[in-house]
Amino acid sequence: MPETPTDPHRPRAPYMRVLDALTAAIKAGTYGPGDPIPSEAELCREHGVARETARRAVRMLREQGLIETEWGKGSRVRTSRHDQDEPAGEQ
Repeated sequence: MPETPTDPHRPRAPYMRVLDALTAAIKAGTYGPGDPIPSEAELCREHGVARETARRAVRMLREQGLIETEWGKGSRVRTSRHDQDEPAGEQ
């Protein structure tokens, strides 16, 4: 079961620390719409985590609709939450 942040002093899972850092950077505009986020290898170096930990954080961002990933090209901040939700021409 996922850890819930009820106690701010409680240790957080490594993927949650990476997820929190990326989410904060996206919300602060460090990574704007269309901008690439760091690669898994860069996230591993920057946060001192294993590759699977970085992948899990990126997967969570994708599930939350904040980023999109294109195989071979990496992950980018979505330009809008409606990019893939509505067919072209319907608004």
